[in-house]
Amino acid sequence: MLEERDLGASNAPGVAWKVLRMIDLSKLKNPLDWIQARKEIESSVLKVLGKLPKERAELQLKVMDEESFPGYTRRRVNYFVSEWERITAWLFLPDRKDQVPGIVCCHSEHPEGKSEPAGLTGERLMALAVHYAEQGYATLAPDSATAGERVSPGKDAYDTTNFYKDWPKGSLLGKMMWDYTCGLYALGDIPGVDGSRLGIVGHGLGGTCALLVAAFDERVQVCVASCGFTRFHDDKQPGRWVQDGDCALAPNLKEAVAKKEFPFDWEHVLALAAPTPTLLITALNDEKLANTKSCQKAKDAAGNIYRMLGREDALENWTHSKGRAMTVETVDASDSWFERWL
Repeated sequence: MLEERDLGASNAPGVAWKVLRMIDLSKLKNPLDWIQARKEIESSVLKVLGKLPKERAELQLKVMDEESFPGYTRRRVNYFVSEWERITAWLFLPDRKDQVPGIVCCHSEHPEGKSEPAGLTGERLMALAVHYAEQGYATLAPDSATAGERVSPGKDAYDTTNFYKDWPKGSLLGKMMWDYTCGLYALGDIPGVDGSRLGIVGHGLGGTCALLVAAFDERVQVCVASCGFTRFHDDKQPGRWVQDGDCALAPNLKEAVAKKEFPFDWEHVLALAAPTPTLLITALNDEKLANTKSCQKAKDAAGNIYRMLGREDALENWTHSKGRAMTVETVDASDSWFERWL
């Protein structure tokens, strides 16, 4: 099904590797075809994400402080995401006695990380952890690596210089995905949270992470990703995935960007998430990343896998014209998706 072509040695951090010719999802005719293709796509994505922790550490979640608000309680918690790394998150628990579903809220590129979905900084409509707690969901908003309380001393947010000293064979994008996955475990283990009903939501870089978590963790029952990607093949600046200022998000893509030959694209990530109900929110005039036509192309391609699995209605691309921002309308669309599927 696939042909391998050696792209030569890499000067990028990470590994030199062969790029697999892109799998055409439209040519997969039955679930058996998809089972084989899925393994190969997973392998390609994981090579880009790089080395991850060998196994999930025992979380040992601790509550640092707690404050009550009308309708919910906010806790500042921390837990392990690796054997040596404990991170901080905001946990919101609604004032309900029954088991409630939970949503992990992935922050955007905001330098203060988790404070954005917690409503402590940034735009009001980006306070998704607060919003969904008010709607009756338990929510968790952690800092991603290099943001918030995880910024290296003397460095700016998302400066990966010190990150790659600790994770020389990994990638920032892979570590973000891993840590949000740990957040799913942390949220699902909270008394009063229904661990079988977990969703994930994010905007911008948070949307990117939400899609990757949904692709690799079956506990995600619902995913909402706003302005999370443009297909590599359609991106006018694909090099930003490799290096954008002091931030190296996925350095193992260096060879692919140089050759313009990618081992996968975002339709393949969407397909890996199938049949998880996934809502893409894209803007017609997003000046940075999420090209609507490109996202629709990815949605249409991955839709073949959703149809094959009997869940054609579980993948949608909702488009608006308000630019790279969460709006009342986009939050309403996200609300409806969670109400429908979670």
